[in-house]
Amino acid sequence: MLVRVGEKRVMLCDCEATMPLDAEALARALGTETPAIATSLCRRQQARLAGEAPGIVACAQERAVFEEALTEAAGHAAAESLVTVDIRARAAWSKEAAEATPKIAALLAEAALPVPETHVVTLESGGVTLVYGRDEVAIEAAAQLGDRLDVTVLLTRPGDVTPPARTTFPVLQGTIRTARGHLGAFELVVDDYALPAPSSRRRLRFGPARNEAVSNCDIILDLTGGTPLFPSPRTRPGYLHADPADPVAVQKALLAATDLVGTFDKPRHVAYRPELCAHSRNRTVGCSRCLEVCPTGAITPNGDHVAIDAAICAGCGGCHAVCPTGAASYAYPPAEHLLERVRTLLTTYHAAGGTDAVLLLHDAEHGAALIDLLARVGDGLPARVIPVAVNEITQLGIELLAGAMAMGAADIRILATGRRRPDLTPLARVMGLAEASLAGLGYGTGRVQLIEADDPDSLGEELWQLERRPGTATPASFLPMGDKLGLMKLALRQLHAAAPEPAHVIRLPPGAPFGRVRIDTAGCTLCLACTSVCPTGALSADPDHPRLSFT
Repeated sequence: MLVRVGEKRVMLCDCEATMPLDAEALARALGTETPAIATSLCRRQQARLAGEAPGIVACAQERAVFEEALTEAAGHAAAESLVTVDIRARAAWSKEAAEATPKIAALLAEAALPVPETHVVTLESGGVTLVYGRDEVAIEAAAQLGDRLDVTVLLTRPGDVTPPARTTFPVLQGTIRTARGHLGAFELVVDDYALPAPSSRRRLRFGPARNEAVSNCDIILDLTGGTPLFPSPRTRPGYLHADPADPVAVQKALLAATDLVGTFDKPRHVAYRPELCAHSRNRTVGCSRCLEVCPTGAITPNGDHVAIDAAICAGCGGCHAVCPTGAASYAYPPAEHLLERVRTLLTTYHAAGGTDAVLLLHDAEHGAALIDLLARVGDGLPARVIPVAVNEITQLGIELLAGAMAMGAADIRILATGRRRPDLTPLARVMGLAEASLAGLGYGTGRVQLIEADDPDSLGEELWQLERRPGTATPASFLPMGDKLGLMKLALRQLHAAAPEPAHVIRLPPGAPFGRVRIDTAGCTLCLACTSVCPTGALSADPDHPRLSFT
């Protein structure tokens, strides 16, 4: 029997009796009829999918099996709309599985939330490829790609290179001075550019060289072994960088290059409102926070504002985290959707009898895999630790951390890798602001902390040793609505309203995006020019009296 959670129908399975699911307790927690729990939904009981198509199946591992069965039973539409949620690794494979019913109910309620629309950027590549190298490794790589891609080889400071017996693709000399762009739209400035001499005999010779030659291509395969052409090269669409001394890495890059032909949709990670940007006014730079933290160079100055190249943006969300005005806000998904997920998790968890909730914020690539390993080889997650997957941990803003604490989270832990991690400067700033706010409002210290772990044992040790302490005595349950700046204000007001010691003035760390305006009243003529350049409307004129107001 299927049960309905919100607008979604749910089907449960105890995975061959390895999960102690309490059907009656789940029904009470979710306000539904008591569900019938399958024990082998992906194998012996697959026929249950032939009835009314479920919206949610509480198993992520066998999604492909469920999609195939649903396609046969109810058509492609049912399979495409299927939502799978992992309650096994995140809740029921744990030494506290018997106490995890509130968390399981919370995870099912979260899965029933509608998914917001994703806006995309379209990239088009015709397969025009530049293989950039130093020697025969680049020429051999181009030979392997020649049947599939339109290939040109550019050799920087080549040594003794054997001339090819037959010219099947251009082999040029040159050193890239500057590179910009992305998949389908790279633009290069090349120095020492020269054509090969067709009479080359023992070694490849080149003709007269010139500087500042301009070239365009769709794909760059960099086999120079030197410094990458772009910051954060792994995230630049269309740019492949491999060590020429590593044959396996070269072959992986070649395979990846052959897949980069066609039309591709890339999520638009950041929404930008230039009218709120405080970067510059009247040729005076006032804010450069997003420029300082962007790891890919996707953000550049653009007069009074900045420009964000959505095709280059890798979605780290650092600009969202540090932007004080809300001009840059995360859109994959929007901040209000993430806060709504947290609200649903916490309210369902508390309503089902859960206490002292700890939110474990993690990314999908590193964090989800580590949580799965902890469930398979360790003790799993404690029953009160609720995992929340985000696209990138660096996207987290003060609106989420403050809102989660106001909604009753006892602690927040953010899971990061200890090796090859991205720049965590945006996250560190937000965590410092959150800790100062929480301490100033009487919540104590250490509520928001980073966990650096690369193996399940380390993660389990951190989580199982967490001190148990309650969250706010009166959790808020406000609806997250509005843009990033509005959410930030709302979350901080709710945090203040729920605080044990609701102080009105809190000392914040240096560089915090809140403060006051100091005006030399003796020199102020009330020309009100400041009100026209304030991007957030914090300075405003009083229409009835000759005075300046500050919010």
